[in-house]
Amino acid sequence: MRTSAAGNPERSHAGFTLLELLVVVAIVAMVSVGVGFAMRDSSVVQLEREAERLSALLESARARSRVTGVAVRWHPSEDGFRFDGLSGSELPQRWLAADTRVDGVDGTVLLTLGPEPIIGPQEVSLISSRSPGKSVRLATDGVRPFALQVAPP
Repeated sequence: MRTSAAGNPERSHAGFTLLELLVVVAIVAMVSVGVGFAMRDSSVVQLEREAERLSALLESARARSRVTGVAVRWHPSEDGFRFDGLSGSELPQRWLAADTRVDGVDGTVLLTLGPEPIIGPQEVSLISSRSPGKSVRLATDGVRPFALQVAPP
């Protein structure tokens, strides 16, 4: 008669070991984290895209102001934004998404972009009407280019 003793190779396995279960749980956790990072809020992604585009436009207008020696000012309008001081400006004046707005639009948001090489510290915050609690801020210290800064929740 055969007996099943510890270390006997004929012993049948009835389940998974604790180590096998821990490995599976760790793999599932890593996949869940990866999927969570991949699925971002589309309104925040759109705001960041708008902010990066606006940053490039502001730096382009700042460079043109320095080259021409003419002061350029940026300010939001009801349907987008405007660059004052650029003659025949080919720069866009509308947002990519219709629900993008400048936070605190009351006529006081005005960015002076030149012609001096050093401008004062300036900032502008963008919000989306789809997610009013989230905002993205563009700021410069006056020397460096405008940079994207995500506001804390």
